[in-house]
Amino acid sequence: MSLSGEEQKTPMSPSGEEPKVPVGRAPADIPGAPRISRERAVVMVIAALAVAGALLGALWAFLAPGVHGVVALTRSGERVHAYLGGESDHFFTSAFMFVGLLVVMAVVAAVAVWQWAAHRGPVMVAALATGCGVATAVAAGVGAALAHWRFGSLDVAGAPVTPEHRVHYVVEAASVFFGHTPMQIAGTILFPAAAAAMVYALIAVSTVRDDLGAWPPVETPTYPVIPPVVNPPTV
Repeated sequence: MSLSGEEQKTPMSPSGEEPKVPVGRAPADIPGAPRISRERAVVMVIAALAVAGALLGALWAFLAPGVHGVVALTRSGERVHAYLGGESDHFFTSAFMFVGLLVVMAVVAAVAVWQWAAHRGPVMVAALATGCGVATAVAAGVGAALAHWRFGSLDVAGAPVTPEHRVHYVVEAASVFFGHTPMQIAGTILFPAAAAAMVYALIAVSTVRDDLGAWPPVETPTYPVIPPVVNPPTV
């Protein structure tokens, strides 16, 4: 309504239609909104963890010790393979080292992803757990390939043992898994993902805000504090 009391009308277009007036701005244009969409953030988290897994797999292949053994030819002509001293313990040590490296990565990743405040929530927990599982699988593949390239593969049938030279010393690569059963492999892959989700959940439950400080913010209603009513003592 104008000062003269007449209602101002929206100017018509030459075609006789009223022009469309925008009713709001896109979420990306709202002050404080994240520039990166949640879907892209999920992809970035999973990709970054996959790259980290490849690097940890290479590090494990460099740190994991080789397992020294011997291939011998018996008097009956059979080939036997045995490990020297306590060398067989390196299979457990190497697998434990592999899981330890991935768990450290999972804890650091959980804390780092939590710092991305705009995307906090269950979606990022799922991305974090999925990324840690992918990172473990990538690390296992890269680590096993580099370890076999470093130490070679054990070939008992092709060992150069003869009746004149009955003993041949070998070095084989350690394993990234505690065993080769499906349950052992699945446990190794899922354990870092579970550790990351647990750390993220512990941080979330210690947050005072119900929305975790994520976007869009949710205002929590505040209620006035009502003082207790104290009845005066009766005489």
